[in-house]
Amino acid sequence: MKLTVVGGGSTYTPELVDGFARLRELLPLTELCLVDPDASRLELVSGVSRRMFAHAGYDVRVTTTSDVAAGVSDSSAVLLQLRIGGQAARHSDETFPHACGCLGQETTGPGGLAKALRTVPVVLSVAEQVRRHAAPGAWIVDFTNPVGIVTRALLNEGHRAVGLCNVAIGFQRRFAALLGVAPASVQLDHVGLNHLTWERGAVADGVDRLPGLLAAHRKELAEEVELAPELLDLLGCVPSYYLRYYYAHDEVLAEQLAGGQSRAQAVMDVEAELLAQYADPGVVTKPEALSRRGGAFYSEAAVDLLASLTADRGDVQVVNVRNDGVLPFLPDDHVVEVPAVVGADGVAPLPAAPLASPAAGLVAHVADYERLALDAALQGGRSRVERALLAHPLVGQHERAARLTDLLLDANRDHLAWAR
Repeated sequence: MKLTVVGGGSTYTPELVDGFARLRELLPLTELCLVDPDASRLELVSGVSRRMFAHAGYDVRVTTTSDVAAGVSDSSAVLLQLRIGGQAARHSDETFPHACGCLGQETTGPGGLAKALRTVPVVLSVAEQVRRHAAPGAWIVDFTNPVGIVTRALLNEGHRAVGLCNVAIGFQRRFAALLGVAPASVQLDHVGLNHLTWERGAVADGVDRLPGLLAAHRKELAEEVELAPELLDLLGCVPSYYLRYYYAHDEVLAEQLAGGQSRAQAVMDVEAELLAQYADPGVVTKPEALSRRGGAFYSEAAVDLLASLTADRGDVQVVNVRNDGVLPFLPDDHVVEVPAVVGADGVAPLPAAPLASPAAGLVAHVADYERLALDAALQGGRSRVERALLAHPLVGQHERAARLTDLLLDANRDHLAWAR
């Protein structure tokens, strides 16, 4: 089968290639097409990808193009890993909110809205090319943040799409290691919105092992998500790292304002190192430095999902999918991140136990923001941007929302046609 990666010049791509080679029995490939407007990156990333496949003894043709229509032509699946504006735009997302006393993050808060505004129109344009030129029934797998908003945009336009995040597989691997069992034997009760999720259970051999994990490893798990052990006691579950931006907002903001590199600047340094290694013809395996790029277990999650979508395995995976009553206080067309049965005919979320307070209230609040954010991304207009910011629980004040709107638009005019 042919698989296309839009944003294939990303330094993430060799992580995918490593997974494709290791897990080839799950997802037999004949061609991997990398689509990217950056010719220099494409040359380096495709070169190391070819060497990695050859070193692994896996006969996969690696092709490249800057033409989306040509790249997705006849593909069985298309993986989106775009970053509109690159790391420079990410640095802006992580810093412009500081002028208003808000934390900066690329998927949460004002920075997340800026990324959504830049990203949604481009993704929808790519998806139209997939609809026209890919193989019949081709799937779009979105790894592009903010995944929940982007996936809802795709689904609302009738595309065969599903969103993917690596948070759940990271928890699955961590819990499995603590339990001394195979990762596939751990089924998570993972619930929420993308980058706003909680682990409420970890079932192995038919038994929920999360209470025991919390009792034995409470402090360790709390340190890993950078939250207080007492908070895990209070919630009775393990929140994702992204909940730190809500539960420890002032602490995170103080850390950011104290100075030092933004995450974008740190990633730029790692990417420069990686691209230099990709240029080395002696590099034939995934470089160790890639582990510092982020996206742990991304390749395993992507291969698992793509294999189930194309081979109709009908297994359960955590994905971003239409709500359809899973969280009854949200509209059916909202996108939630939950376990779902994945097969060639579609992705069906499993029923979930009611989400208790205070998590339910936070989800409802952020979901309202997400709907306004998507409206702003699709329709444009200063008032829509300001309305979305006012709705976000990390903003919530009119004067602040108005000032943030000005800052966001000033920083993103090159990427927003309607704002020029």
